[in-house]
Order: sequence, then C-alpha cells, then structure tokens
Amino acid sequence: MTTYTPPQRAATLADAPAISALMRASVLELFPRYYDERQTLSAAEHIASLDLRLIEDGTYFVHEADGEIVACGGWSRRNRTHAGAGDAADDDRPLDPAIEPARVRAMFVRADWTRRGLGRAILESCRLAAKAEGFSSLTLTATLPGVPLYLAFGFTEVERVTVTTPDGVDVPGAVMARDIDEPDSIEA
Repeated sequence: MTTYTPPQRAATLADAPAISALMRASVLELFPRYYDERQTLSAAEHIASLDLRLIEDGTYFVHEADGEIVACGGWSRRNRTHAGAGDAADDDRPLDPAIEPARVRAMFVRADWTRRGLGRAILESCRLAAKAEGFSSLTLTATLPGVPLYLAFGFTEVERVTVTTPDGVDVPGAVMARDIDEPDSIEA
C-alpha cells in the first residue's frame, strides 16, 4: 500500500496565518500525551509562535493537502535556537557554517497527518539546504513529542533542557544534534 505524501514547497508570508493555526492546533492535540494542561497551554501560546524570519529567509517548508497546510518546519542560518523562552540579543546573528551548526526550527504536523513521513521529508529538505550552504551539522531544541522523529532521523540527544516560557511555565525538552552527512536511520 502506497501512502500519499502531499507536495512540499517553500512557505510564503501569505501562509503565515495558516501556519500559525496549524502550530497551535498541533500543540493542543499532541502535547497532552507528554505535558500537563498548563504546559500544553503555555506551549500553544509561546512555543507555537511563528518566526517570520524563517519564511523571509526562504528556509521554511510546508506540505499542503486539499488546500490546507498539514505540516511545516524549517531550518535557520541564524543563531536563534527555538521559540518559547523570549528573545535573545543575538538571535539574528548569522551563523558561521565552518564552526557552527544550522538550526532546525518550528517543526509541526497536524495530528491527523502524523506518522506519514512529512516530518522526515521536511528534515531531509533542511539537511540538504543547510549542506548546500556549507554547514556540516544540525542542532535543534526538541519538545518531547518530536524526540522520536529526530532520533529516527539520526539526531542524538545532547542534553535534557527545560524551556521556561514568558509566563513562567517550565516545558521539558532536549537539545539534539547530528552530522549532515550521516544517513538517517529510517529505511528508505
């Protein structure tokens, strides 16, 4: 049986409202399996926050099915590691691909589209694009629902972290990393 994979494309600024809605819906649907109600609601407000710079930089991707965005995610050549803990002074600093990893950012899939390879397809697009720009590794800060996908794609857990959102809620996660040239561990 062949599984339908909706086409992937670069996100546009016109997609921002639909992406924001998808991010929030994904958190509200998937996070309760890993987090309590307070953590889920805080994450829906602060972690599911679209960074328009990713779209402006051309490093953010979406999958669209029947006119609706069902998955999104991307990578960044800038220093910001994740949403949720507020802004840092050097978030927009360009990374040096010779010594710093590219950042995987803002991966979300609509609950009824999980486990269909969309996250993996976005990660592969991120990997190839970052490699083309001279990066040799990737890093990300994962929320707990994403950890299994990232492990399957060849990331390793570097450390467990807690992101404290602007409303004071602690949301556990993990910093993860991988070399760009290592194959992922999902069979093709």
